Amino acid sequence: MDRPPWQRSSMCAGGGNNCLEIAAVKGGIALRESTEPDQVIRTGPSAFRALVRGIRASATADSA
Repeated sequence: MDRPPWQRSSMCAGGGNNCLEIAAVKGGIALRESTEPDQVIRTGPSAFRALVRGIRASATADSA
């Protein structure tokens, strides 16, 4: 299997190893934590969009 091009979150603390990484893979999105790169979660695009919307809504509610 080809290795996907992982992208780190812009919220990654100083480029350290405590980061969420995502990659586009055939049929969806893969997510992993940089401290455990062998543990990968795969999801579909609609579930990933719902996750991002939920995180954004939570961040907006926390800042209010």
